Amino acid sequence: MSRSKKSSTFIIAFIGIVISLLWLYPFYLVFINSIKTKAEIFTNTLSWPKNLTLENYPEAFKELEFLYSFFNSFLVTSMSILIIVICSSMAAYALSRNKSKLSSAIYFIFAIAMLIPFQSIMIPLVSIFGNLGMLNRIGLMIMYLGLGCSMAIFLYFGALRGIPTSLDEAAKIDGCNTFQIYWHIILPMLRPTTITVIVLNAIWFWNDYLLPSLVINKEGMYTIPLKTFYFFGEYSKQWHLALAALLIAITPVIVLYIFLQKYIIKGISEGAVK
Repeated sequence: MSRSKKSSTFIIAFIGIVISLLWLYPFYLVFINSIKTKAEIFTNTLSWPKNLTLENYPEAFKELEFLYSFFNSFLVTSMSILIIVICSSMAAYALSRNKSKLSSAIYFIFAIAMLIPFQSIMIPLVSIFGNLGMLNRIGLMIMYLGLGCSMAIFLYFGALRGIPTSLDEAAKIDGCNTFQIYWHIILPMLRPTTITVIVLNAIWFWNDYLLPSLVINKEGMYTIPLKTFYFFGEYSKQWHLALAALLIAITPVIVLYIFLQKYIIKGISEGAVK
């Protein structure tokens, strides 16, 4: 390797390390202050705790009603993703295998829908679901389906362009119908894209505050972001509990991302390049 290339590599690595440290710094502040006492936080926010304590976590866990909030978030997130994966993959499969102008137009509509900001349809969407009596968790899942299927179909459609139609023809010769081809052959081959859709939507749904705050207003049905918001309102002066609760709230989605991160880039590249 030449001297200039070594210098370029070093500079790029140095910039990457600096950016990573800047990105991790807020997480560092949240963590170190979540293991401090209330008095020590106001004394010195930036330093490592002199008297480390883990008592904040059990108390925050209890006050946050984490098990109930976790169940609500898990139910909404998992069911929404399941519906999106099945409906979007089936729609993308039908559109990719149908070469008519109508299918191209429908795909174009789904692609354009990704550019529509949620804020522009927020009020009429909530109003319509309110008139239907669906301002609940089921209504929230249906809204997520409508908002999330465009990107999922875009990714699935791109990945399906790399799967030859000869597989479909061979399966038909063996006696498979269309659904059997999709379920037993096509969907397993879309695994990287499916995992990408799962992770991206899981991060979105799990951390979403705006839409659940407009749809869910019943005590006991709050998702983690909603419960965290009300928790911060009640414990705004008790930062040791508030920061411990915040760390508890973001841990599940971070764990999910760590285990599935290797599939994300592969799935996006398959869906956007092929």
